[in-house]
Amino acid sequence: MTAGDVLTYSAPLIRWQGDRGTYHLIAIKGSAAEQIGMHERLHRLEYGARRGFGSVKVMARVGATGWKSSVFPQKRSSEWILLVSRKVIRDEDLEPGAPVTVELELL
Repeated sequence: MTAGDVLTYSAPLIRWQGDRGTYHLIAIKGSAAEQIGMHERLHRLEYGARRGFGSVKVMARVGATGWKSSVFPQKRSSEWILLVSRKVIRDEDLEPGAPVTVELELL
């Protein structure tokens, strides 16, 4: 995948309770995760450095709501994590456990 490519992925919205608060996220797995990983490797080869935590910048969209964010790799698996803000959850009427379709433009 090259910059500007868009991938669409559906997964349940996960509610995760951390030490510093409650977070909502989407875990990206399978071929979509592989595409993000390839994008990150190509970016690292082109620019000679990794971004913080190995993250990849994205423009995300759920329904009519779009936002600029990053996806983060998980150390012990091939998953990538996208955090979803309370504003997006409210604006798109999302519920934890319910399936969410997200479009990710890799930047």
